[in-house]
Amino acid sequence: TVGFGGEYDIPDVPHAMRLSSSGTFIHGNYWYLPGNPPFGRQGTSHGCVGLRDVQGGQGDTPSKWFYDQSLIGDLVVVKNSPDDTIAPDNGLNGWNMGWSEWVAGSAV
Repeated sequence: TVGFGGEYDIPDVPHAMRLSSSGTFIHGNYWYLPGNPPFGRQGTSHGCVGLRDVQGGQGDTPSKWFYDQSLIGDLVVVKNSPDDTIAPDNGLNGWNMGWSEWVAGSAV
């Protein structure tokens, strides 16, 4: 993740999908405490959206299901989060803005 150096370098993160060029991902999370999963209750992320998973990404988990069902360009909405929407220029990604905004800045 941008700005966090090696302390957040987990080489085997399963089912990782990039949402922005600046480092926002949706990915599997297997390293939480099994008796106290953070999903939907705790703000323990460095800016990513973590979904329950297992190490190696094998098995029937929410993260695998989401990964298998998603397509490039799918809109991602995170509900009940105090954080702001990703800015359209965060990664210069056309999928982060509406069509009217996109064509307003083009030569079309």
